[in-house]
Amino acid sequence: MKSPANLRLFNFLFFALLAMFISFLPVYLDAQGQSATRIGIIIGTGGFVSIFAQPFWGMISDRTKTIRNVLLVLIGCSAIIGYLLYASGSFLLLVLFTMLLYCFLLPMDPLTESLNFQTSELRGVSYGSIRTFGALGYAVMSLAVGYVMLYFGVDGMAPLFAALCAVSFVVCLTLTDVPAASKPVSMKSLGKFLSHRETLMFLVLIFIAAVPSRMNDTYLGVSLHDLGGSPELVGQAWFLAAGTEILVFALSFWWMRKGRELAMIAFASFFYFLRFFISAWVTDPHALVYIQGIQMFTFPIFYSAAIQYLYRIVPEEWKATGQTVLALLFFGVSGIVASYAGGVLYEAAGVHYFYLIISSLSLCALLFSLVLLVIYGKRGSLAAQEIGST
Repeated sequence: MKSPANLRLFNFLFFALLAMFISFLPVYLDAQGQSATRIGIIIGTGGFVSIFAQPFWGMISDRTKTIRNVLLVLIGCSAIIGYLLYASGSFLLLVLFTMLLYCFLLPMDPLTESLNFQTSELRGVSYGSIRTFGALGYAVMSLAVGYVMLYFGVDGMAPLFAALCAVSFVVCLTLTDVPAASKPVSMKSLGKFLSHRETLMFLVLIFIAAVPSRMNDTYLGVSLHDLGGSPELVGQAWFLAAGTEILVFALSFWWMRKGRELAMIAFASFFYFLRFFISAWVTDPHALVYIQGIQMFTFPIFYSAAIQYLYRIVPEEWKATGQTVLALLFFGVSGIVASYAGGVLYEAAGVHYFYLIISSLSLCALLFSLVLLVIYGKRGSLAAQEIGST
């Protein structure tokens, strides 16, 4: 297998694309004059597509036993759709192209993470040493897009997105696929995994924790704008949030240990609560930017621990699909709820009560994670063997 250096570069480019889509699509829609409710409808409707698209592409990857070739197809389609999205102003076209981009761009995330995790195990390097470059790409592009919008306006986003896709496609051609699973694909093993009580409880936890996180992701740019912040301030906020992830991912070899995943998830859930609770009381947009530094204790720890926990319990031959289920809950189903409910909530309650409510949701995630830690904390390996057997 080749050096993971090209995989690190691909992570940098792909997560730069995600920064343009996840962080700045709401800002772009706001600049087009769309209301918070309409922004929620556009993004939430796109999330419905991901419910079907992410499992579909995950199963295609598992059955064809290739991740790289599926990624190439998705990148090519994303380049065209993304350019059209950021060149559109009509509400109906924005809904259509957002749905299509959810169909092609978002399924790349679980596939990339699956490639990262399996490559790290095969090469004997830490997952964080690869994923760090994704956080770096997200941070750099978040800062860059803020200034692109400042100096070139929203018209600069379409060619930038297409160019990033083109470079990503070329780099993806150099990637080496991970070996196919030694066990044949079995629907019985997938059904056993999805119906296991521990799996279901874990997925419920992911959903509860993801909804407030995705509400913040969707409406952070809108909140900063309403507090008097400019587009480059949105970029700085996401640069700080993603930038703090770099150190956490880089040190994952030190803090991420098998058997400690639920404790790490509880730790991250506490800081999600703290982050959103503090956000509820700020009136200065610069203060809201600084609060995003707490990201280093939330998403990178939560998601890394969730991936490792999932890989301990999912059957070997369904790893890509299992990763897809995780991403589907965190970015898809929760994103739908966050977008629709968040838009209505934001318009009805305003920025301060909005953050107070989502901090309460994060508190619920913390309490639920502590319950699971008590129940499953000492028997995770046993449950893993139980699920993995076919």
